[in-house]
Formats: sequence, C-alpha cells, structure tokens
Amino acid sequence: MSLLEVKDINQYYGGSHILRNVSLTAELGQVTVVLGRNGVGKTTLLKSLMGLVPIKSGSIALDGVSIAGATPYERARMGVGFVPQGREIFARLTVQENLLMGLATKKGGTPIPAELFELFPVLKQMLGRRGGDLSGGQQQQLAIARALAAGPKLLILDEPTEGIQPNIIKDIGRVIRMLADRGNMAIVLVEQYYDFAEALADRYVVMERGEVIASGPGSEMAQKGVRQLVAI
Repeated sequence: MSLLEVKDINQYYGGSHILRNVSLTAELGQVTVVLGRNGVGKTTLLKSLMGLVPIKSGSIALDGVSIAGATPYERARMGVGFVPQGREIFARLTVQENLLMGLATKKGGTPIPAELFELFPVLKQMLGRRGGDLSGGQQQQLAIARALAAGPKLLILDEPTEGIQPNIIKDIGRVIRMLADRGNMAIVLVEQYYDFAEALADRYVVMERGEVIASGPGSEMAQKGVRQLVAI
C-alpha cells in the first residue's frame, strides 16, 4: 500500500473545474514528481493534499487513513510537511523562531532537531538573523528545514528551485534525494525545472488542464518524451 493515495479528486474555483479526476500515489523511499505548464493545477493539487483548499469529490488517504476532511493542522500532526511556493517564511521572525514554528504540533519545549543543521549548515550560523534578511536560497533552505522539523512521513514541495541560485539548487536536490533514500519518507515534488525533476524522479506525473495525461517510472521520462510534454 502506498503511503499517499489520491484517487479521482475534483476541485473547483467558482465555476472553473480546476482538478479533474486526478489520481496519484507516493511511496516511502521515493520522489513522485508532478510536472506541467503554468496554470494546469499543480499548486492547487498540493494545496488540496495539505487541506488548504477543499476537494469536491474523490479521496485522499495517508497510510490507509482518509484525510480528505482533515484540517491542515490535523494533517501536519498526522505527518504531512508542506513547503509552499514562494517559501512563505516569517520574515520578521529569526531563523530559530521560524524553525520552532515547525514544531507547533509537538509538545512545548521540543528542541529543534540537530539534524536540520547537518542538512543545511548555513542555518546554524544564522539562528539569530531575521528570515527576511536571508537570501532567496537561504530562505528556501529554511522553509524546507521548518517543514522537516516535526519529522513528517510525507513531504510536499512546491517548486523549491524557483528563483534560487544554481549552487543551492544542487544542495536542495542532494537533501531531497538523501531524505527519500532513507526509506521512511515519501516526497511529492512539483517542479518547473525539468532537469532537476528528472534527476530526482522515481515516478512522474504530468498534468494538463487539470488532468493527469501521463505517468510512470522516472527512468522512462526521456523515452516517453516528457520534456516535450511540459515544454512551454
């Protein structure tokens, strides 16, 4: 059984049908990459998985338990971590305070996991600095670390390379691969940067106009012409 099972979900904004019978799975130890041109519903899909927007029909199950009616806070407590597009860190809070926000579902006094500073050493040097004073790449590392603080079993990332310098993109890719390879976390990654996505994908899903039009093993992306499917 997959850790995450999404079956035939539909979602509307007003009269617009945004997600159309979308199905996907995410396995422990794997990165499932969601690709597609701008405006096809990728971010709406991730917000639906996190409970930030309601689905009209279909099902979302985490470890065999339905979470379709759960609030974002409840999903976080159940082990879902979310890194939104644009990072959405707390600009006026320090790095340390941002990381503590990631522990909001834990008991008071729970320490920040030391492993976060092994994954992102720059954050340890900047604990007292305000989030808004960090570079875009440092803010992205902070956003990922905040999502990891509570130890999620499902990590959802929305375009983590957007506006990030190449050296930090490599670091983020290394961390994502390392987290997946441990085997105790499933990762769903929405990404516009094709080469980054292909390098990480254990499975891929391509969306167009709110529908899944192709999916399969990441190793088959080149032969299936996925780059052409998502080219602008």
